[in-house]
Amino acid sequence: MKQQQAMISKPLTHRSVLAIAIPIMLSNVTEPLIGVVNTTVIGQLPEAHYIGAVSASALIFAFLFWGFGFLRLSTGGLSAQAVGAQDNEELAAVFWRSLTLGVLIGLGLLIVSPLIGKLAFNLIGGSPEIRSEGLSYFNYRIWSAPAALANFSILGWFVGQARAKFAFYTQIFLNLVNMILSSYFVLVLHLNVAGVGLAAVIAEYAAVALGLFFVFRRMRALNVAFDSKRIFNSAKLLSTLSSNGDIMIRTLCLLFAFAWFTARGARAGDLIIATNAVLLNFFEMSAYLIDGFSYAAESLVGQAVGARNRPQFWQAIKLTTGWAMVLGVLCSLFIGFAGPWCIDAMTVNPDVRQLAREYLGWTILAPILSVICFQFDGIYTGAMATREMRNMMALSLLIYLTSWWFLESAFGNHGLWAALNIFLLARTISFAVRLPSLERHAFQTV
Repeated sequence: MKQQQAMISKPLTHRSVLAIAIPIMLSNVTEPLIGVVNTTVIGQLPEAHYIGAVSASALIFAFLFWGFGFLRLSTGGLSAQAVGAQDNEELAAVFWRSLTLGVLIGLGLLIVSPLIGKLAFNLIGGSPEIRSEGLSYFNYRIWSAPAALANFSILGWFVGQARAKFAFYTQIFLNLVNMILSSYFVLVLHLNVAGVGLAAVIAEYAAVALGLFFVFRRMRALNVAFDSKRIFNSAKLLSTLSSNGDIMIRTLCLLFAFAWFTARGARAGDLIIATNAVLLNFFEMSAYLIDGFSYAAESLVGQAVGARNRPQFWQAIKLTTGWAMVLGVLCSLFIGFAGPWCIDAMTVNPDVRQLAREYLGWTILAPILSVICFQFDGIYTGAMATREMRNMMALSLLIYLTSWWFLESAFGNHGLWAALNIFLLARTISFAVRLPSLERHAFQTV
């Protein structure tokens, strides 16, 4: 408790921001590395449809799991506010509510998975080879659903407390196990796409075990017990479900934008979907790195709101966003200089290599355009301004689809990439316009 009080009252510094952001960045960077490793491993097979199958299947699980990403976001925001209010009992209750909800949703996904798989591949389309290999991946990985959503709760809980090192240990363990097993199952056991799915299942459950160990140790340090009356308090549950519903709609809008991008590429043929899959790895890598400062903003803004500290609110925004902008520029420079070499490392297909170079410029631009909108995700989550997040994301999606309608028909895959970058810019502008309203709402009683 004394440590939490000191952290809340002490002015924020660059060091306090980096103490949260760097462990998250280090763990986050291994997440897209899974995609890079999987693409690289499968890319050693000469047929382009293997890369397309992994890309399409991974998209389905991004939609499924991150569609319930509200578990990570709401748990982080609510935990941060509980820390700011110095309420350890509520801090513990936030975790148990989130974990219970996550496991129940995961079991539900597992039950209805046959319908999900069939519907998803009908929507995405692609060649018969992509559908066949993709379903093989799906049928393995769906078994990780309860563990994947439980890991969201664990990650959000530690991030909200600014205890990023425990989130780091859990996530890096998950991702390293996943990468090692994927390489072994595909290159040694020759399980192809199915091996990638099986590796993800094993890694998710291993990470849950490690994460729960850290959670129980933290609960003992907080000296809090399992209080079923507080955890399942009807008013708190309804408030949590309402906030989660807003964040779920926001997340589904975001995932729909990328699902639409991948689906349009799939309809353009195996070569285009394979090319876009390779290039999206650059975007995802930079996004996960930049997101370290979004997590820092979420934690520090949430604690400032919980402590009713308006100056600390603005200081958290200023420091985290400044660092994020520097990192965004560095990511763009890296993609510009190292992009061609990375493309060659990820695929042996000469046609994919050539086409990826043609569209590389769009992935150089994306990190710069995405920095501020990622920061707003953290700021709005920390303040639990979930309705604003939902509305602004829906507006940005509408702008994206309108842009796609005009641009893809005129410029093909270049137009598709342009529309995606317009989507990032629309998120930045719409969230910026609503920031003064967020501040008034967060501190309306001050």
